[in-house]
Amino acid sequence: MTPDVVPADSFMKRDASVAVIGAGDFIGAAIARRFAAGGYRVFAGRRNGEKLQPLVDEIEAAGGRCVGRTLDARDEKSVTDFLAEADAAAPLDLVIFNVGANVNFPILETTERVFRKVWEMACYSGFLTGREAARIMLSRGRGSIFFTGATASLRGGAGFAAFASASRPKPEVSVTKIRSCCRSPSTTAARPTSSTRPRVWPASLGPGISMSPI
Repeated sequence: MTPDVVPADSFMKRDASVAVIGAGDFIGAAIARRFAAGGYRVFAGRRNGEKLQPLVDEIEAAGGRCVGRTLDARDEKSVTDFLAEADAAAPLDLVIFNVGANVNFPILETTERVFRKVWEMACYSGFLTGREAARIMLSRGRGSIFFTGATASLRGGAGFAAFASASRPKPEVSVTKIRSCCRSPSTTAARPTSSTRPRVWPASLGPGISMSPI
C-alpha cells in the first residue's frame, strides 16, 4: 500500500461512481486512490488497461472498489461505453479527464502525424469526455467534470510545439484550448433560462452540474 492510500473501510461506501480517463501511474493513479478511499466506486481507464491491475489490487486490498479498463480516449465509442459502464454500476457523479500527451519533438522533426495525434489526445479526447459525461449527468441533474492541465497550457517550451498548440491559451481568453473546449458546451447548455449567465470557472452545465479545469 502506498503512503497516500487511506483505508476505504474507514469511509461510508457511496452509491456513486467516479470515472478517471487517463489513469496513469502518477496523477491519475493518485486521483483513483483518493476517490476510492472516499467511498466511491472508481472506474479507471488508460490505453494499456493491463497496467492498471496493480492499482486495482492496491485499492481493493485497502477496502475500496476499482475497475480497470483499456480505453482509447480518442475513440468515441470507447469513451461512451466506458462512461456508460461506470454509470450502470453506480450513478456517475464525477469524471476526471487526465490524458497526457506531452511528447518532445523539435519543431522541424514534428511530423503531421505526431502533431495530429497529440492534438487528438490532448484536446479532442477531452471534448469527447466532456460531452458524453454531460449527457449522462444532465439526465439526473448533478455531477462534476474536471480537466487536469499542464505548464504547456500557459506557455510553450522547447520541443513541445505539438502539445502546447493543443493547450495554449487563445488570445481572447486566458484559458487553455481544452478549457475553452469545455467552457463552450457548459455555457451553451446553461442558456435555456434567461436568468442563467455563462460563468467564469467553474462553468455550469445546468443546475447541479459543472465543468472545471484544474
